Amino acid sequence: MGIKEVIPYFLTTLLDIAIVSFVIYKLLVLIRGSRAESLLKGVVILLLANALAKALGLNTVSWLLKQSMTFLAVALPIVFQPELRRALEQLGRGSLFKTTLTETDEKQLRHNIEILTGAALKLSEQKIGALIVVEKNTGLNEYIETGIRIDAELSAELLINIFIPKSPLHDGAVIIRNGRIAAAACFLPLSHNDFSLKNLGTRHRAGLGLSEETDAVVLIVSEETGVISLAVEGKLYRYLSRDELQRKLIENLLFYRESAKKWRF
Repeated sequence: MGIKEVIPYFLTTLLDIAIVSFVIYKLLVLIRGSRAESLLKGVVILLLANALAKALGLNTVSWLLKQSMTFLAVALPIVFQPELRRALEQLGRGSLFKTTLTETDEKQLRHNIEILTGAALKLSEQKIGALIVVEKNTGLNEYIETGIRIDAELSAELLINIFIPKSPLHDGAVIIRNGRIAAAACFLPLSHNDFSLKNLGTRHRAGLGLSEETDAVVLIVSEETGVISLAVEGKLYRYLSRDELQRKLIENLLFYRESAKKWRF
């Protein structure tokens, strides 16, 4: 094999390794902190145990482990269904499908972020529990249908009134679509990540659960402590100040992070 054949082969092999490494890295990032992380560790342990049993000639143990792996091949897609769904949705929300925001869109978005921030601070001061969802690319019709449709202009006063204790719509989530309050009293899926939600209530579990399954940004105000939190992509950011909340909202509601550099507070 001459030098002309070696170089293309080397570059192809290098590209192949780089792509596989990147995919593995993204998968590890995706499952980090979720229940899939522990399950993956269990699979690795089974694989190592099977290899060790074969090396030591433990045929019965090896056979049992092999049967277990066959069962796991069928069970894992079912167990990992939330993570697989999240991964496919993230793939569908890739940069290929994104559009650039116009200047008018950015001004409106800034106005909406200021409304959300102001409402969250007032709710926090009065220790009024709240669960506010901002829809992005993933449609939330199935969750909107569980609540009461409103289709009202977004305002801090309306958000605060909705979550006043004992009001008809205070129990559940408000969903915001295209800068309008689409529905209130909506039910959200609960997260199963017990480690992250230790000592936290249903609102946090519901907010994190929706962020695990969709790309929605979920704003949570604790009724007990008034602490403001934000759930994004399966992660919960707590104890947010006004500036931190604004910054997080801008980073996660604009299509391009570079646009966030234009905003000053």
